[in-house]
Amino acid sequence: MSRVRISVRVGVSCLLVLFVLASGCAEQRPASGIGRVTPAHLPDVRTPILLGAEARQEHRAVMLQHLETIQAIVAALAEEDYRLAQGLTETHLGFFMHRHAMARQQPENFPPAYHDLAMAHHAAAEQLADVMPTNDLKRILPEFNNVLKACVACHLEYRLRHS
Repeated sequence: MSRVRISVRVGVSCLLVLFVLASGCAEQRPASGIGRVTPAHLPDVRTPILLGAEARQEHRAVMLQHLETIQAIVAALAEEDYRLAQGLTETHLGFFMHRHAMARQQPENFPPAYHDLAMAHHAAAEQLADVMPTNDLKRILPEFNNVLKACVACHLEYRLRHS
């Protein structure tokens, strides 16, 4: 075999290997927009809760306060300040907060199933607060995860709407 043929075969083989490697590492996308579904393209099938402007604003303030509290609890746990984390959990996420929110809002405007999810959220927060004094993240984090699951369950089921 001539040197030229060997060089051509080696060159073609190298190109083939490079092509296979490049195509394997490249991001695979459908040829058209068909088949690409993102959450933004899915219909919102959550149950609407119809509230007046003032009640809606109040409810949104409570939800924002819950989110800020979650962040503050994470920060306290990162600093190993279990007492602060417990206090935040009890005061801002537990049944104390539920009673406070119900006094400020109109519970009759919320479906009974919403109340069940809210009660599960507050119960999970109470369980989290109960394990905080152990200072044991292996016990605390699963309970913290249960609080987050309760938050997500409600937000997956309901959305606010103007009445």
